Amino acid sequence: MPNDLHSVNIEFAEAMKGYVSAEATTFADGYKEGEQAGHALALHVTVRITDLHAFLDTPEHAGTLSGHVDCPLLGGICPVSAGIFRLMPNTADRDRKVMYYQVYCTTPQGERFTFVGEKQVQHTAPLDLWHDTTTLFVNVFHGHIDPAQPAQATQWLSGIISLGLMDFMQVLRGMRATDGKGKTSVAGLMAFGEFFAGKLWDVYGPHLPPKPNQPQRRYAKCTTEGVQGADITVHPFTTADGLGLDLTRFSRGASDDVVLIVHGLTSSSDMFIMPEHQNLVQTLLDQGYADVWTLDYRGSCRYPYNLVRSRYNFDDIALFDHPAALAELRRHIGPHRRVHVVAHCVGALTMAMSLFGKTVQGVTSVILNSVALTPYVPGWSTLKLALGPWASDYLLGIEYYNPSWRRQPGWSVGKLLAMGADLMHQECDSPECHMLSFMWGAGKPALFNHANMMKVTHDRLGDLFGGVDVHYYRHVHKMVTSDHTAVKYERGDPRYAALPDNYMKHAAEIKTPIFFIQGQDNRVFADSNIRCHERLDKIVPGRHKLHVFPGYGHQDIFMGKDVAKDIFPHLISFLREHSHA
Repeated sequence: MPNDLHSVNIEFAEAMKGYVSAEATTFADGYKEGEQAGHALALHVTVRITDLHAFLDTPEHAGTLSGHVDCPLLGGICPVSAGIFRLMPNTADRDRKVMYYQVYCTTPQGERFTFVGEKQVQHTAPLDLWHDTTTLFVNVFHGHIDPAQPAQATQWLSGIISLGLMDFMQVLRGMRATDGKGKTSVAGLMAFGEFFAGKLWDVYGPHLPPKPNQPQRRYAKCTTEGVQGADITVHPFTTADGLGLDLTRFSRGASDDVVLIVHGLTSSSDMFIMPEHQNLVQTLLDQGYADVWTLDYRGSCRYPYNLVRSRYNFDDIALFDHPAALAELRRHIGPHRRVHVVAHCVGALTMAMSLFGKTVQGVTSVILNSVALTPYVPGWSTLKLALGPWASDYLLGIEYYNPSWRRQPGWSVGKLLAMGADLMHQECDSPECHMLSFMWGAGKPALFNHANMMKVTHDRLGDLFGGVDVHYYRHVHKMVTSDHTAVKYERGDPRYAALPDNYMKHAAEIKTPIFFIQGQDNRVFADSNIRCHERLDKIVPGRHKLHVFPGYGHQDIFMGKDVAKDIFPHLISFLREHSHA
């Protein structure tokens, strides 16, 4: 790199326009709702790089921003007081770069806010380079916040703005590279162009998949060392359809407020007692909830129930597992203590089905993450749900999907599928992560944002997740194609006669307050909980609450390294509203 680039300045202007919404929402929903309401937002900024050599040499590849934000929801034109621009630094994903725009502004009314936007440069679809490099996903937060901790800030607006073709031509025409004497620097323009093209090649050029990692097991499977200062007891019970399940109790003494925590499909209660970070069970105990229980229902990877071709569906969990678990819990704590439920993913979906299907009663409050009664999934997932079960049963002869297939000795159809997932997912070197993305959702990765995960957690995904019987996918698909509503899988089957055909049927009668939570980057169940809250709020206004966490996806809401400060305070606050400790 020529040393004379130290004196070279790069400058260009960008004008991006789009729409935002003031509701707690995803980026796509914010754009759609903003467009319908006419809530436009435009960012007019000038990017300045004052030392091209330092820009190219440092990993942040940073410059400064000046200009203004123009948005009626913010009161009009809001000048930028300070701004940072980063051009495609490396991220926690091997195959993803970002173009980062962050500015501090003040509205005409004197209210300060922080604008954070990212262009996600990752090859996830054919011919996506133009979209990736011109589309800015925007969050606006109240106050001048630490942008590295968005989940702890108060969100104001969300949406999408973009650079049009003519706007892009203006950027090219206006780009300047000048040396210390103010003259045009051809060498500077060439160095900047080479850098930009090289970064794009890193993302969109052909590459071999990384060699699978070889993690060393640091924690034993099913370890309880993540919970300190509690008596731990296991309480087996049997469902009405004959399955043996377990409740685990973490106790520091008697408590009038008891918390039951429920995992998602193919994971287990291990996700709530992880020793590598401050986990949910430990947090609840430390916050004065002295009687905490976790449930391993039939979807738990601690059991072999999902490793055969069964015909279990979500109605089985709602009708048999959750009622039996709560009956066993009540047998130990008595009929008068308040019970609060925290549930995730399919655990949340089926707990909502039990609650609204009236197979469980006496629950004081509920926190549901990611999905409840209105399942929405990305488009690619819809296709997988439609074709995957049939292809698995009748074409490939696969009884279940296993995230650990890639490491199994010998050859099998499952191992070949896992190797195919490695080819499609080059964002990391974990075969388990690749298979989990193939099994659930659409994204690279699908289940979480890599930046939120500790390396030790990422290395033990094979211990934390297990196989899943493909029949469950059929029930998800039926719900998605039934106007995105939780419905019974087999309406005419007398086995499920106690359940409603449509689980929204009794929505107005359910008095239990629900706190719907989800990550803004959820790539498994998309905006399901946002939609569920919207639908229920029309039926029973104000009864339930919603919170969307910027920077989080699906699984990292509970398994991320910073959840104790980003997520759990919101859960504790809701529980305290409905507790009388």
